[in-house]
Amino acid sequence: MREGFGPMKQIHRNLLVIVGIVASTFIWSADNEIYIDQSGATANIDIEQLGISNLIGGLSSTAGSLTPLDLDGTSMTLDINMIGATNKFFGDIYADSFVGDYNFTGSSNTFTIQVDPSNTYGGDSSNQQVDVTGASNTFVLNQGTSALAATLDLDWVIQGSNNTITSNINIDGATNYVDIDGSDNTLTYTGTGVTASAGGYFYLDQTGGSRTFNIQQLSTQDNDWLKIISVGSNGVLCIIQNDQGSSLGC
Repeated sequence: MREGFGPMKQIHRNLLVIVGIVASTFIWSADNEIYIDQSGATANIDIEQLGISNLIGGLSSTAGSLTPLDLDGTSMTLDINMIGATNKFFGDIYADSFVGDYNFTGSSNTFTIQVDPSNTYGGDSSNQQVDVTGASNTFVLNQGTSALAATLDLDWVIQGSNNTITSNINIDGATNYVDIDGSDNTLTYTGTGVTASAGGYFYLDQTGGSRTFNIQQLSTQDNDWLKIISVGSNGVLCIIQNDQGSSLGC
């Protein structure tokens, strides 16, 4: 693990080209670092990192402290491919329309992303895909945490054991698909929403033992939908559906 961060790279327009150069320059080295602060109406960003202890974050990062990558605009597309162990990604996306595709291969990685946490644009449309292969990874994905967003299509595909997934979704009409194959995985999901006629849709297909799932659907429309297919032993499952928009928790 590095004791400090290297020189920061400030990246603005034409991100697809510049980030591609940064990633390819360090593609086979350990401890690669990419720092991004992007503002503008639209951006398409494609990042690939291979190795161990790689970092993707924001320009305010300092030694020992990773701050979030900052994307600010009306329409954003982010494609990340990280291969290796002990990698970290931390990002805040401020956008009205956002498409995210994340691929992680390896163990002991950390991924945290928030979409429009301050309700700058409303986060009205979001489509995100998370593919994970590996063990002992930690993933946090939040959207609409400060105010309601409109629509979300979120797909998780997890292959491996001892992974921890946490997702807080404050969106009307959110659709969540989660496919987990492996043991000792922990999933915590909280979904809320208050205005749309369509409630939240949550589908979980899981294979593996010793799993822990805490799922709360707390929209106030009385029409949330939940389907779980689980195969394995020694599991703990807590499900709460409450059309009053609150819960005492699991």
